[in-house]
Amino acid sequence: MARVPEGALMQRAAAGLAAACADLLGRVYGRRVVLLVGSGDNGGDALYAGARLARRGAGVTAVLLSPGRTHAAGLAALRRAGGHTVGPDGAETVVRRADLVLDGIVGIGGKGGLRPDAASLASVVAGARAAVVAVDLPSGVDADTGEVHGSAIRADLTVTFGTHKPGLLVDPAREYAGSVRLVDIGLGGDLPAEPELVALQHADVAALLPVPGGESDKYRRGVVGIAAGSARYPGAAVLAVAGALRGGAGAVRYVGPAGDAVVARFPETLVSDQGPHKAGRVQAWVVGPGAGDDAGTVAEVLSAEVPVLIDADGLRLADPDAVRGRTAPTLMTPHAGEAAALLGVAREEVEEGRLRAVRELAARYRATVLLKGSTTLVADAGGTGPVRVNATGTAWLATAGSGDVLSGLAGSLLAAGLSAWDAGSVGAYLHGLAGRFAADGAPVGAHDVAAAVAEAWRDVRR
Repeated sequence: MARVPEGALMQRAAAGLAAACADLLGRVYGRRVVLLVGSGDNGGDALYAGARLARRGAGVTAVLLSPGRTHAAGLAALRRAGGHTVGPDGAETVVRRADLVLDGIVGIGGKGGLRPDAASLASVVAGARAAVVAVDLPSGVDADTGEVHGSAIRADLTVTFGTHKPGLLVDPAREYAGSVRLVDIGLGGDLPAEPELVALQHADVAALLPVPGGESDKYRRGVVGIAAGSARYPGAAVLAVAGALRGGAGAVRYVGPAGDAVVARFPETLVSDQGPHKAGRVQAWVVGPGAGDDAGTVAEVLSAEVPVLIDADGLRLADPDAVRGRTAPTLMTPHAGEAAALLGVAREEVEEGRLRAVRELAARYRATVLLKGSTTLVADAGGTGPVRVNATGTAWLATAGSGDVLSGLAGSLLAAGLSAWDAGSVGAYLHGLAGRFAADGAPVGAHDVAAAVAEAWRDVRR
């Protein structure tokens, strides 16, 4: 801001914001646009964008929540363009008549939720028929953590400036953002060298995928061991093996009581009933899916000097000191309920502060942690550095056995040579993409997700 003329960044933001609103409206002339204007620069962005829309023939009305502290230059621009203003008392009438509402109440500096007058306005907006566009991020969400304290504006579209904010990618705030459109305002190299949050894209994942060479054989490509399933849950073993067979390793060894079920479905699996130490050499282990109360097998796997992925029952049965004491990489894959049990807090606390929870788990257990859920987050061991957020997925993945497939897939990537952070991130990405392809807008089973991993892999490579 010190190197560009005063107001230049705001004008760039307002231009991109007005263009996005025009795209959403389709026709600007004659449309009714309402601006919800707070006291900061976020309100200034809304006012300047409103002025641009007014010059194109829209009827623009600004609701000034703090008239004495409104961005003066932005307000003057709106009035010159023919816009009108009302106070909070007149908000309900104009909002209910609007075609589009532009939320400029609070920007990235907002903390602790909305004040009462803004919270009541959020309720009015929720009941209106208008499309809602948020300026930079929806008012009431925490930009840095994705937490939502009390009421918040629920947007159809969020137009964000310069770079994505963590709150736009992490639930519960992500659900309030709607679609997200990034406007480049010229920050360029001024962005932080090490961001808080990273979302991999196809090109990033393609660069990490293991690819066999001319000299490869099944052992050189890596062998993953699956210690899963029980008499009560044989399907967990089958699904974990299904994911592992499609994850890039050259071979899969299975250890456990569900060997007959595994071989019947996947005859290429190497099956043993002699325990992990006698199963043969592996480059990584997956332990826990459907394991019941088999603490002995979990302990045996944790003592191995290869990377280990711990999931499901394994998280409950694992000795925390044994996890912390491992020298080889460890990848833990809890959902919110399991994470809450590991942290000793209520599940709601994890769901409301997912970024904080995944960092704390990674620090407490000295392990890489993949926190599953509506937003999948992957924190590297120790909990410092950027956290990766998965950009793929679908709500249809909330189905029994889906996590078992993910465990096998990520474990196979571990065996193929990826780090725990990369294996968790790439596994979640492929799993989410496979879920989209398999579901295609309809209910889907975990076995369908496993079968679609190859399609997801090819899509990423293309």
